[in-house]
Amino acid sequence: MAKSSVSMKLLIDKEAGRVLYAEASKDCVDFLFYVLSLPVAKLISLVGKQQMVGCLANLYDSIENLNDSYIQPNRNKNTYLKPAVIIPPTSCSYVPLLALEDSFYTCNNPTAVCPSCRRFVNMAMHYVYPRGKKRYCEEGVGFVRGVVSYMVMDDLVVKPMSTISTLTLLNNFNVKEVGALQEKVVHLGMPQAVKLLKASLETDRVLTTVFLKGPR
Repeated sequence: MAKSSVSMKLLIDKEAGRVLYAEASKDCVDFLFYVLSLPVAKLISLVGKQQMVGCLANLYDSIENLNDSYIQPNRNKNTYLKPAVIIPPTSCSYVPLLALEDSFYTCNNPTAVCPSCRRFVNMAMHYVYPRGKKRYCEEGVGFVRGVVSYMVMDDLVVKPMSTISTLTLLNNFNVKEVGALQEKVVHLGMPQAVKLLKASLETDRVLTTVFLKGPR
């Protein structure tokens, strides 16, 4: 089954009380990028309507509260409120870790259409890694390549990590004393994933908010 958590190493400026950046592996970055592919309705349901900033939650409520008599007979509220993740049968057998969906689906569902074969889908699936194979043993699995570590900034900017980029960053943050820096390994599981989603909608200091201060 997919891993329940991944880890990344934070570099913290203790004096400023902030995360400068996180060192992350391929699987962690794959997950962060995977969040972008989630439907808006799924983000709302994960974060919670009461926790959403702005008015998107009102659209969610509007559909939820709309009487069925006003809905087209060939439409279902859950198509919008609980959109399914669809895995085309011809795609790579990979489900992003920390998958935020309740289920994954293949062909023959009356409410969603497979983008590959154009048939309806509804068969729930569970992903199991092939015996004896490593998670990233095949080229093209996931989104980014695992040839380097990645730097995840406090505002979720992601880029390949290098010595030069690290030194440049420390200089930009005017870090003079290495002793003021602290390394901290944190685990990103389902609870932290939801907190990251919420914080990313509210602030540009996401890692600091979630792992140092705690979200509001």
